[in-house]
Amino acid sequence: MRLIRPELADHIVHASVEQPGVERPVLLWHHGSPQTGAVLPPVAAMADAAGFDVVSIARPAYGGAPRLPGRSVREAAARVADVLDILDLRDVVSVGASGGGPHALGVAALSPERVAGVVTLASIAPFRPGDASWFSGMADPSGLRSATAGIASRTAHLEVEEFDPTSFVEADYRALEETWASLGEDVAASARWGSDGLVDDDVAFTHPWGFALADVVAPVVVVQGELDRVIPPSHATVIAGGIPHATLLRIPDVGHIAVLDHLPAALAALQRI
Repeated sequence: MRLIRPELADHIVHASVEQPGVERPVLLWHHGSPQTGAVLPPVAAMADAAGFDVVSIARPAYGGAPRLPGRSVREAAARVADVLDILDLRDVVSVGASGGGPHALGVAALSPERVAGVVTLASIAPFRPGDASWFSGMADPSGLRSATAGIASRTAHLEVEEFDPTSFVEADYRALEETWASLGEDVAASARWGSDGLVDDDVAFTHPWGFALADVVAPVVVVQGELDRVIPPSHATVIAGGIPHATLLRIPDVGHIAVLDHLPAALAALQRI
């Protein structure tokens, strides 16, 4: 459901319950690129089983949220931190999947007093200009390569962009037919608002994030499918290596989508850190 409150007028905020954080801690979900920002049913179910309410906030240009051209990861995360302040949410677990991963880390860096832990699933790592290995292992890095030149370049690439079916492995396609069918539906629904959010995300990922991995002081669990061809395993190694209190969970035989099934294991691992 969307939370409609006067103090949230500048944000698109979704939650699994009407008053998140009142009776249970909150899992703060950072959606992938592109999505609408809505709370996906499997996320709500997994969070509920682990004892969490869910809050999800659409990034600028997603799901009806106003665009913020040229935004950095830090600037988008700051908008989420504002919502945490407005709702006075504490002891939050910040969870980001794929393009949500950097933003999950960003909120933790900006709001250490409110974020108790972080989980990233198939997250992209900070860009390293001039390092061709950053793209190594991606089935189709062309979109991110175009983003390194800025908004105009990434926007122009939309005209020739096509999904490479080898980006997903068999386990991913099976997940999209079963547990994560709602994710595919949400990606399709996001087309209503165009591609500006995706463009701005990719540009943000391939430019300075506005914070360092070492700024994240909360414990972090980095979850990575070893067969991921969208965001390769080397990115998870970089993230885990740059954070003071991080645990890396490598999941064999899964790629970019099926790794999401391991959110419960990640939440359990976070409690052990």
